[in-house]
Amino acid sequence: MLESREFLLRARLDAASLESWIEAGWLLPQEAGPERKFTELDLARARLIHEMREAMGVNDEGVAIALDLLDQVHGLRHALRRLSAALQAAPEPVRRDLLARLRDGADEEPSTAG
Repeated sequence: MLESREFLLRARLDAASLESWIEAGWLLPQEAGPERKFTELDLARARLIHEMREAMGVNDEGVAIALDLLDQVHGLRHALRRLSAALQAAPEPVRRDLLARLRDGADEEPSTAG
C-alpha cells in the first residue's frame, strides 16, 4: 500500500488533481484513519488517467466513460475466470454438455432482449 505522499510522487500528480479524481470516483483509495492508502492498481489507473488527459486530450466525460468501460471489462474477465473454474470443477458429462451448448449457440445472433 502506498501513502498519499508516495502515491502523488509516483503518479506525478498534484494534490488538487488527486482530490478531483477521487471526488469524480476515478480513484477509490482505501481509508486507514486520517491517511489514505493506495494500491499499485490505483497507481496504474492514475497513470492511465493522466495519459488520457494529457497525451491524448481526452476530456473529463471521456475519461469517465473510458474508466467505466475498463471497469466493466475487468468485471467480465473476473466473471469468466469464475465461470471457467466452475466449468472445470463440473463432472465430465456436465462439462461436455455445456461446451456443446456454447458451441451450438456461437452461430446464433445475440439476443437484444434483456
